[in-house]
Amino acid sequence: MSNLTQTPAWLALEEHFKEVSHLHLRDLFNDDPQRFDKFSLESGGLFFDYSKNRITAQTMTLLMDLARQCGLEARIKAMFSGQKINSTEHRAVLHTALRNLDKHPLIVDGEDVMPKVNAVKEKIGDFSDKVRSGEWLGYTGKVITDIVNIGIGGSDLGPLMVCQALKDYGHKRLKMHFVSTVDGDQVMSVLAELNPETTLFIISSKTFTTQETLTNARTSRAWFVKASGDEKHIAKHFVAVSTNAKAVGEFGIDTNNMFEFWDWVGGRYSLWSAIGLPIAIYLGKHNYQDLLHGAYTMDQHFCSKPLEQNLPVIMGMLGVWYVNFFGASTQLISPYNQSLYRFPAYLQQLDMESNGKTVDLDGKRVNYRTGPVVWGDTGINGQHAYYQLLHQGSQIVPVDFIATIEHPDIPEPHNTILMANVFAQTEAFLRGKNEAEVRAELDIQGITGEAQDALVPHKVFEGNRPTNTILMQRLSPRRLGALIALYEHKVFVQGTVWNINSYDQWGVELGKQLAKAIEADLTTPGLTTNHDASTNGLVNYYKRNTPR
Repeated sequence: MSNLTQTPAWLALEEHFKEVSHLHLRDLFNDDPQRFDKFSLESGGLFFDYSKNRITAQTMTLLMDLARQCGLEARIKAMFSGQKINSTEHRAVLHTALRNLDKHPLIVDGEDVMPKVNAVKEKIGDFSDKVRSGEWLGYTGKVITDIVNIGIGGSDLGPLMVCQALKDYGHKRLKMHFVSTVDGDQVMSVLAELNPETTLFIISSKTFTTQETLTNARTSRAWFVKASGDEKHIAKHFVAVSTNAKAVGEFGIDTNNMFEFWDWVGGRYSLWSAIGLPIAIYLGKHNYQDLLHGAYTMDQHFCSKPLEQNLPVIMGMLGVWYVNFFGASTQLISPYNQSLYRFPAYLQQLDMESNGKTVDLDGKRVNYRTGPVVWGDTGINGQHAYYQLLHQGSQIVPVDFIATIEHPDIPEPHNTILMANVFAQTEAFLRGKNEAEVRAELDIQGITGEAQDALVPHKVFEGNRPTNTILMQRLSPRRLGALIALYEHKVFVQGTVWNINSYDQWGVELGKQLAKAIEADLTTPGLTTNHDASTNGLVNYYKRNTPR
């Protein structure tokens, strides 16, 4: 559908926007005491309050009309049934199959993929048991104490985020390390902490050719061989998550210790696959299974619930409302749980790599905004940094607040103060502070007359800033699984409405291609002249100033 902006639902939303865009959330709540009950729901252990959005019941009806006119329901069925909805790469999109707890076959290219999926899961579980129990020993007979995951993008962000978020469930003997950037400072600082006799490296690369990953893997290999004195010991200290058995074997890894996944698993959706091996080792296979179960529960909700009661659909369509009608260009993720501090970074890749597109499924340039810039940090830190812009700046920035009710082993008053800040911020974004309220406060403080008049404009908050609030009882593997799946499906909903392919990432490739050419230039003597003037200048400046 390349004519999205001409659909009846879109045109109706444009007219509706003119009618409601001036409404203030204060008035919407004053007019409807039941607003919270009407605009909140619960699924998968997640409570979702979207009542503090600039919407009415009619807004939601029109948004669901748009979703239907864009074929969302059919698109959901197509994805879950294994159709090749990744049209530019002619692939199915089946990360949901990796957490599928149904017994039903799932056919892709005439083959039921579930037996292979289940076999890899079992292999992951067996291996994680061996490492955790101490059965898997290093070359000197010592148990493994440190796990180093070497990957990049989805092969790093997902496992890193989950292991950090669920560290309370982690094995007490095991220390997790993650190496991603090709900047040698990272890998060398990690290696400096390790004992080669007790370290296990996981090399995660689908093709086993990813430049950043293989560079770090070779550096780690050289460090290990130098310390152990024999390449044969690699087999006890290196495993691979890949599809390229030949390259894995040439590296020195026993291919029996290679964990497979498939081309219908996109990188940013791959933590559910063998890429999740470090998660399974750290948390144990039962907790890892709970993570999958949480995502499966959200999958079932997404597949079965009517659009009007469907949490990912509601969340996705609210995003469309702000991006395409209010002109919002960013989306803030604000978790009020320190364990989720890497969750915004994880969502950056999930959302921006998926929906950062300007060409639709028909190959035509779109004439409307697509994916927002996603950013964020823990909420308390944000309050003392960029929240100033959110409260009084000139841009509209929708915010997702994420909080947990229970924080085990954390003494009071920490949690009470934390949750008070969550609820206070969402209320502040809703209400703001009008001139009369500011003047009343200043009167109490004894600031009157011209001094008051001068100060009032600086202390007025417009409010009317939209927020969602997601609450869970506590951060557990199952609830985290549901939370991740919620955002995955939200991204899918928005990609469907915008008629773009959320599952390719051609924009990632150009920089990689150019980097290979420039890498050769950097090691070739003489002036570089085959790029634009700026790039030539930078390359030549580097070459002149690089120690030889």
